Amino acid sequence: MISVADLIKENRIPANFFDYNSYVKGDLEIGLLENRRGDRLIAVPDTLISSLYAGLAKETGQASRLVLFNCGKWWGKNFYTRFTESLEEYYAQSLAEMDMITFIQSLRECWQTHGWGKFEFVPEYQAQGLILINTYNSPYVRAVNGNTMPTGYLESGILTSFFTRLTGRELLAVQTTCESLGASCNTYIIGLPERLQVVDSLLAEGLTHEAILQRILK
Repeated sequence: MISVADLIKENRIPANFFDYNSYVKGDLEIGLLENRRGDRLIAVPDTLISSLYAGLAKETGQASRLVLFNCGKWWGKNFYTRFTESLEEYYAQSLAEMDMITFIQSLRECWQTHGWGKFEFVPEYQAQGLILINTYNSPYVRAVNGNTMPTGYLESGILTSFFTRLTGRELLAVQTTCESLGASCNTYIIGLPERLQVVDSLLAEGLTHEAILQRILK
């Protein structure tokens, strides 16, 4: 005979896996943070992020942009693995079987729960081979004195690696608007590297996001 407990277990409707109150577990007495799978979490203070960025800029100069981008790529690769494993385990289905709405909503909630700000997926240009991502209140975008270029190199690296693994094609994420320069959000265009290699030069010319996007689409 099938028990009521088995029926409830087999027919449960999964909720938001990354809900903050359910996802983050902590013990203040020993200073331990874990997620609902038992994986360790770390709280990074804003002062540490600022110090790391300042130290990199002092030690490596302009090369700090490449260092941050490559760190983001490494982070994005591991983040993709942990994220997809969590979803597949929770929803009891492979990523290929999962509908896009569930995947994007989970990614948005995951981004926010980890304290990385707000994440927004813009599907408008998918048919043209481009993905647009907006992030808000990012802790990894920093103002640099005298700088006129976007500074979200770490996020660019994360998105580059994440969507490369997701699609199985080598992609690149480039930033075209930046909160550090007064924009309302950080906008990233994701596509094939050969299509996006001109973005830095267009930014240096002072072109807006809309103008750059139209140039790429042409």
